Amino acid sequence: MKATFFSLRALALHLALLAWLGLCGFAAWWQVTRAFAGNSLSYLYSVEWPVFGVLGFVGWWALLHQEKSTDEQDDRRRKFEAEQRSQAQIARQLADQSEDPELAAYNDHLAAIAQQPKRKLFGH
Repeated sequence: MKATFFSLRALALHLALLAWLGLCGFAAWWQVTRAFAGNSLSYLYSVEWPVFGVLGFVGWWALLHQEKSTDEQDDRRRKFEAEQRSQAQIARQLADQSEDPELAAYNDHLAAIAQQPKRKLFGH
């Protein structure tokens, strides 16, 4: 529990939450005073800022209780990513080998157009 709530990272999160809630509270109070002064749009904003405060609290809770991955999970992730990269590379090689001649001609045509000097079209 000490590592969860009193680590350096957790203390930084606590400070960020306090600053966020303070700013949201100030903004809500400011919008309420503007709404009472006659600005009808501020009624919406005076409700919106406390919602932002609640979302900040939810984010703080999620970041505070985020679990670290184990070495085994990291190894499995690296293996999976390596497999995905190799499969993608094989798929690209197969696609390059079995390219449609009509598609290859069209791609060559587009490459030739891209190599031509650009015309200046003023006014367009």
